[in-house]
Amino acid sequence: MLRSVCLFVGLAVAGQALAEGCIVHSQDDRIEVKVCQENRTIPAELFRSGFCQPDLKGQEVEVRFVEQCPEGAFGVCRDAQVSNMPYRQDIHYYGVASDARFLAPACEQNSAGEWEGEVP
Repeated sequence: MLRSVCLFVGLAVAGQALAEGCIVHSQDDRIEVKVCQENRTIPAELFRSGFCQPDLKGQEVEVRFVEQCPEGAFGVCRDAQVSNMPYRQDIHYYGVASDARFLAPACEQNSAGEWEGEVP
């Protein structure tokens, strides 16, 4: 009995997302965007193959996987819910701090997250 319980607990822990993030840097002729998505509850394979592989037409996109998002973000949307899915992530925003005036309301209203950072 104890062995079955230990196996079940081990499998449950193995199924949880590990601390992992991806930095997505995209640019086109007019705009450059850098965000880091930090996984909270997304299955690891789905996070790597779907969430960190954006399809942004006409933009050059570079993705780099990291253990955690780097410091220096002007704002973070904590515990953001992925639309129509039960998954959660933290999204770190870098670059133009004045974008916070659009990103903060979107974080709270569309993603049911908590915005951390200044809002000009």
